[in-house]
Amino acid sequence: MNYFKQILRFAKPYRHHGILNIICNIFYALFGTLSFVSLIPMLSVLLGETKPVTIAPTYQGITQLKQYLEDYLNYFVTLKTEEHGEIYVLTAMVGLVISMFLIKNMFSYLAMFFITFLRNGVLRDIRDSLYQKVISLPLNYFSEKRKGDVIARITSDVLEIQHSFLSVLELIVREPLMILFTIIVMFGVSVKLTIFVFIFIPISGFLISKIGKSLKKHSDKVQKEQGVFLSIIEETLGGLKVIKGFNAERIFDDKFQKSTTKFFKFSNSLLNRQNLASPTSEFLGICVIAVLLWYGGRMVFVEKSLEASAFLVYMGLAYNILTPAKAISKASYGVKKGNAAAERVLEILNAISPLEDSPKAQEKKGFNTMISLENVSFKYEDDYVLQDFSLEVPKGSSVALVGQSGSGKSTIANLVTRFYDVNKGNIKIDGIDLRDLTKKSLRSLMGLVTQDSILFNDTIKNNLLIGNEDASDEEIIDALKIANAWEFVKDLSKGIHTNIGDSGSKLSGGQKQRLSIARAVLKNPPIMILDEATSALDTESERLVQSALENMMKNRTSIVIAHRLSTIQNSDMIIVMQKGKIVEKGTHEDLLIKNGVYQKLVTMQSFE
Repeated sequence: MNYFKQILRFAKPYRHHGILNIICNIFYALFGTLSFVSLIPMLSVLLGETKPVTIAPTYQGITQLKQYLEDYLNYFVTLKTEEHGEIYVLTAMVGLVISMFLIKNMFSYLAMFFITFLRNGVLRDIRDSLYQKVISLPLNYFSEKRKGDVIARITSDVLEIQHSFLSVLELIVREPLMILFTIIVMFGVSVKLTIFVFIFIPISGFLISKIGKSLKKHSDKVQKEQGVFLSIIEETLGGLKVIKGFNAERIFDDKFQKSTTKFFKFSNSLLNRQNLASPTSEFLGICVIAVLLWYGGRMVFVEKSLEASAFLVYMGLAYNILTPAKAISKASYGVKKGNAAAERVLEILNAISPLEDSPKAQEKKGFNTMISLENVSFKYEDDYVLQDFSLEVPKGSSVALVGQSGSGKSTIANLVTRFYDVNKGNIKIDGIDLRDLTKKSLRSLMGLVTQDSILFNDTIKNNLLIGNEDASDEEIIDALKIANAWEFVKDLSKGIHTNIGDSGSKLSGGQKQRLSIARAVLKNPPIMILDEATSALDTESERLVQSALENMMKNRTSIVIAHRLSTIQNSDMIIVMQKGKIVEKGTHEDLLIKNGVYQKLVTMQSFE
């Protein structure tokens, strides 16, 4: 129930639709009951049970309401029969029945009309909130989560919430009111028979509830396994070259089939339990009806305490309870199933990010003096990858970080951009700790070019506008020229409006990297961070990209993480790292003269 309350807060913006739905459902339940009651006078006419009453009855109070209604009906039938004949009266009774059913169904449609806006609105808002949360959570939150599992939560789990929890909103007023109004009328028709009915309803309700107890557990298994095979699909599409190149189709096919077989078994188990609810509740309902037929038949034929027309309508009313009761029992199973989906959705929505801006975080508009790392220590899991690391990067200077893989170079980039927070020490910009700045203002000061050119399935223009969404076409073209990318973009069929495919698949590695540089140029930040921007390129592409990087770094502060000598030899300061510590620092020429670790790196061609 706690999950239901948390999901229900998304319905607040649509409460006026909910109120209109409730009003329509009240009238639906009322006219749904009256539509059965309206059958009594028609059946009385057909069965010839109408007692002649020639004097209009007088109202004697609420206690005599039933008798007053019966006498007035008989008076109306007697009067109209004498005036127009029995066929006229029968036609009027049939018209009354049709009108009641018409009004009932009109309110049924209106109730569904209004609830549709609420259901789909909540569905959209939950998905929007999930997506906003996903892009706001830190990178380490997703390091152990499968992408497919996150996709499953945003798609199928949210849809399950709509089918389960939000279905309850439709039933929460309509069905209980339908049952309440029907029971009131049933007591009006026969108190004795109604008390007899209520002996059997709790028994059938208890049996139905026993079926649904394990639904949440089985539903959770289904949803988790769906996340697994969606992850396999995502990994397969991203790694098709490797799969085909290593003839690994069978390995991945076996892995996928193993997951879908588990999903098949879990789904069968869940649906078989769920499907058992409807026939069970219907059978138990028919058992109640059968007992009613026997007991009510005795009241009609033996005790003569109930008229045949009233008994027939009573049977209809009794069956009228079964439909909403069945819907409520089905909805209760849906809530149990929806609990598992809600738990998975709320796990992300309620996740607390350790990188949230502090209440006192300030906006920073510019960069004035330096970036300083003061005795920084950091670990991703158990072992420290940086230990007591200190570094100063003055404004306007270019500092390069080199070292073998695992030495902690890329970690510096992750910490300066605050993708992670330090475990010990401080990182400051102009003397202000990064944790005292808003993430948005911090990252607005920085441009990032990574080893993997992360581009999106869109046009060149829209990929670059991520750097500056207000840039004009002329500014985009200027940025492409600085990045040495205009030379190939201008020859494309649609120029900057050309779609580059999934992850830029229509372009070469060098072209993609130059577009990444152009995106950073368009942002025009005072600080540039280059994380092995040329390590994945061939010699010709590296020359063009290196030239673009040199153009971009003019008059900017830059932190360059590199393997290749060509990227860093003109840097103002080169920091040589081993196991998270600084072992040497100086200019390219100074470090070569020292004949130390840097010289060995050059000799071993570790920059290749």
